[in-house]
Amino acid sequence: MNPWMEVALNEALKGMESNEGGPFGALIVRGGTIISQAHNEVLKTNDPTAHAEILVIREASQKLSTYDLSECTLYTTCYPCPMCMGAIFWARIPTVYYASSKEDAEEGGFNDKVFYTMIRTPEIAVNLHYTKSEKAKALFAHWRTKEDRQLY
Repeated sequence: MNPWMEVALNEALKGMESNEGGPFGALIVRGGTIISQAHNEVLKTNDPTAHAEILVIREASQKLSTYDLSECTLYTTCYPCPMCMGAIFWARIPTVYYASSKEDAEEGGFNDKVFYTMIRTPEIAVNLHYTKSEKAKALFAHWRTKEDRQLY
């Protein structure tokens, strides 16, 4: 087994056994060094976004003082859910290794497949209401002309 994945699996077990969250662990590695590692803390924090992948991305970004983790690799114990996949995209992490499939997660009681369906057509799951606003539109115009803006 990949030694990095072994760390992620042990992290998942730690979180699960301490009742802090489900059986999910993750770590971020750069240049052969672990930058961050975490397990799911949804139950501990009552935060539905406290997935292992989100937590390691937050910690790695803070430690490295950058939102761009394109020189890093993510190891996670399960195929990332849509929220975590979005965070992986935003962090620009180019490579992700995962140990369990979406089907494995479903057998364990975590049905992320329904979220992937909802992402394709969010209107079927959430009442989305566009409230057109010139003031909101002006924010983007202001952003485009802001001299010291940083694109990300």
